[in-house]
Amino acid sequence: MKDYLKELRKRTNHMPLVLPHSVVILFNEKGQILLEERSDDGYFDFPGGGIDLKESAEEAASRELLEETGLVAKRLELFKVYSGEITHYVYFNGDEIYGVDLVYICKEYEGELKSQKEEVNRLFFMDLDNMPEKMSIRNKQIIIDLKDYLK
Repeated sequence: MKDYLKELRKRTNHMPLVLPHSVVILFNEKGQILLEERSDDGYFDFPGGGIDLKESAEEAASRELLEETGLVAKRLELFKVYSGEITHYVYFNGDEIYGVDLVYICKEYEGELKSQKEEVNRLFFMDLDNMPEKMSIRNKQIIIDLKDYLK
């Protein structure tokens, strides 16, 4: 998607674009969820990223999880789709997006936890009731929705 997005940005400059993303909420055996501290803005996020051309949303979720964490999803369950103002983001270079974010839950995975140095400062598991404040509006809403789902 990077080449496609670069070409698209040449034509649209920084104007807002609607872009699809896949996101993975990964639970460990203690019921904690995996968070990553992003290297670009220091916010806490879930593994995920853009869906490449010809790639399914589930394929993108698996690929992004592997790239950012070193973990392989054995099973993904579609949780919810987020879009609109809650997914608005302006990057440091001025590029503006509104995401259509397909969020998956993963409880079955394998591999060794290893962060992608280019995008992730660190990875760690946290209890759902103890999330850091420095999260996007979308991620705060995901936490609220997860708590309702798990009741």
